[in-house]
Amino acid sequence: MPRRRDLIPKPESLHLIGVMWSLIDATHHQGYRLHEQLMERRMPTRKEMWEKLGEDVDVLIIGGGINGAGIARDASRRGLKVCVVEQKDLAYGTSSRSSKLVHGGLRYLEQLEFALVFESVSERRILLDIAPHLVNPLGFLFPVYKGSRRGIHTINAGMWIYEGLSLFRTPKRHRLLKRADVKKEEPALRNEELQGAPLYYDCSTDDARLTLESALDAVEHGAIVATWARCEEFIFGESGKIEGARVRDQFTGATKEIRASVTINATGPWTDHLLSMASTKPSEVLRPTKGVHIVVDSSRLPVNNAVVCFHPEDKRVLFAIPWGEQTYIGTTDTDYEGDPGDVYATLEDVDYLIDASNHYFPEHQISRDDVISTWAGLRPLIRQGGVSESAVSREHEILISEQGLITIAGGKLTTYRRMSAEVVDTAVKMLRMSGKLKEKLKAAHTDTEPLPGAVGWPEDDDHQSVTTQVLEKSGGHLSAESARLLANTYGMRALDVAALVADKPELAKPMVQGRPEVYAQIDYAVNHELAATLTDMLIQRTQIFYRAKDQGIGDAPKVAAHMGGLLGWSPEDIERNVAQYQHDVSLSRAWLDACL
Repeated sequence: MPRRRDLIPKPESLHLIGVMWSLIDATHHQGYRLHEQLMERRMPTRKEMWEKLGEDVDVLIIGGGINGAGIARDASRRGLKVCVVEQKDLAYGTSSRSSKLVHGGLRYLEQLEFALVFESVSERRILLDIAPHLVNPLGFLFPVYKGSRRGIHTINAGMWIYEGLSLFRTPKRHRLLKRADVKKEEPALRNEELQGAPLYYDCSTDDARLTLESALDAVEHGAIVATWARCEEFIFGESGKIEGARVRDQFTGATKEIRASVTINATGPWTDHLLSMASTKPSEVLRPTKGVHIVVDSSRLPVNNAVVCFHPEDKRVLFAIPWGEQTYIGTTDTDYEGDPGDVYATLEDVDYLIDASNHYFPEHQISRDDVISTWAGLRPLIRQGGVSESAVSREHEILISEQGLITIAGGKLTTYRRMSAEVVDTAVKMLRMSGKLKEKLKAAHTDTEPLPGAVGWPEDDDHQSVTTQVLEKSGGHLSAESARLLANTYGMRALDVAALVADKPELAKPMVQGRPEVYAQIDYAVNHELAATLTDMLIQRTQIFYRAKDQGIGDAPKVAAHMGGLLGWSPEDIERNVAQYQHDVSLSRAWLDACL
């Protein structure tokens, strides 16, 4: 893989960091000293964040998904006093249940949404720079068969337009593969009637950790981020405008009032619910659509690139995506009505994805028995009438209600940073118009300043050099597989996790037998990443929920006991956390009930 800096022009600020490090320390440890300086301050725990609530703030953000975290990062970096409240964990909803891609949206070209594509590819470049440990180039193979609705030369021309909209700052230039070349690149792919396939490049990511690091950066700049804090009702002033909210601690039942000059609704699929809380009129801004993915072992479905598929029945676009020792397939796109917290994959969803996989990979037939896990999320799309689910625009809108509530709706993961900046611009205008903000704010620089794990990351994007540093920092107590996982998950912050292992070698013990996640991650998640429940740990802070053969059920009691020791849980608390996690797993397996 070419070096990232050879592929994408670097902002001057990141070049300057690289020059500084070459002067400070030319060894393979470059970047770590600055990282240590930045990480000296201990992150408040979730409980301590709750205790901080109560002071007046400039901006109250309701919702701790990617948009809420991005808004908090932008606003706090500008110098605003910011508070985020999230009813569960950061990235609990859509932001940990996406296709885990940072992409320009090639299919939006067909819908002539050129502005959305341009915005997306521009943001893809920025995310590659500010989060290189989390956003990584991934090849996408677009097989074209006889009878396809678009010929191979038409699709290849589209590739040039796609790269042109990115000003040719793609991770790697696309190639048009002949049939024989496709067979070498993707041996498992159906070769019958295949005419060829363009191979182009977008990016993969860990959506939950992208959300988390955005929130942690906001905290580093003074924001309060309170998880498991549910907005119960708004506080209204004499003019009828919203002046904050009352929130409830989901663990203790205690409530607090947060007074805010501006309140922002960034609740994703819960947008209409929150809008209804602000008004006596029911709200129908959204048209939520459900996206389901299934996970299988890569030995059952081996792919080297993300393979673009059109479902044989309805021609909807979906992908088979390589994910280390696993492959995941998705996504569906169907209208959804009901509680966003109850969304899950049905048997129909799972069979739909299995059918598509077996059509494109006939020599690697998978069955229901091969499905390790599933996840289902809701796209909070803007309501449009007269179009199919897949045709609903992915554009976003910023709405301001009569009560002064700012709402961000629609959009996609890739463009979260730009959407967040637009929301903060709107909030700043409201603050100035009301006379509550007169001083000049700082520039946020969210497009050039790295996320926490990227501070000190190698300029040549050498993941292996970071892995080596992690191994050394652990005193040799970590396995190579665990060190690699930590480097790719935490970036340079992996050195802090490794230091825990060096101090207490027993923390190198696997969380789940046979897997690379280690107990040090639990300590780090509690003390530096706001983790407060077993579910937080096994779903959002790690990917054990998706990847372990039993989804971590067998080791959950031991993990909960260790976590409980750090958080002061009673035996009843530990039991309650295990039961809740078992419920989360059972919801992801609800489709199996229909098989009985």
